[in-house]
Amino acid sequence: MRILVVEDDQVTQSFLKKGLTEQGYHVVVASDGQDALFQALEGDFQLIILDRMLPKLDGLTVLNTLRSAGRTLPVLILSALDSVDDRVKGLREGGDDYLVKPFAFAELLARIEILLKRSSHQQPAEHSALTVGDLSMNLITREVSRQGRPITLQPKEFQLLRYLMEHPGQVVTRTLLFEAVWHYDFDPQTNVIDVHVARLRKKVESDDLAPILETIRGVGYRLVDSSVR
Repeated sequence: MRILVVEDDQVTQSFLKKGLTEQGYHVVVASDGQDALFQALEGDFQLIILDRMLPKLDGLTVLNTLRSAGRTLPVLILSALDSVDDRVKGLREGGDDYLVKPFAFAELLARIEILLKRSSHQQPAEHSALTVGDLSMNLITREVSRQGRPITLQPKEFQLLRYLMEHPGQVVTRTLLFEAVWHYDFDPQTNVIDVHVARLRKKVESDDLAPILETIRGVGYRLVDSSVR
């Protein structure tokens, strides 16, 4: 499980990273709101721990922007602002939980576990795995394999492949991919999609595996079942 910790106080940030890492979580940190927003939009996280008072962008602005971009992952607000109004505002802006500083680490862990369980239960069981021909993806464990061979993907590569696997045999435009995976309006001057597709193709078509990721020149890409080509 990947957790983004957004905290500008270095002592608290180090404490959280150390404690959560010891509990088996993969922790990424951000020290200001601008970096937090970039990390949250670009990375693949299962939960965010978000301070409210941050440099550059405040926590609620980060949260509101994420929700406006369609990001539904659970966000636990961790803040020294402890009035009822502060807590209500944080929850109304899209926070899933609110914990006041100072806090007990055991309570933080319990709240994280509850949010992660709630999030996983909201995901339909029938969508826990995707298969296209000999290519398989487990959406719970995030394991990808082809012909039984494990494939290691970076977060954006995983999201890109997931979208293509959700639309097998269909031509997916670069505009759709950009909006679905990067959550931005498409910029025709950028080559970010081409770079990620090239990296993804090397992984899913490595060694003696048949090509399955087609480039439709001037339009986009299509994932096909190699067994029916």
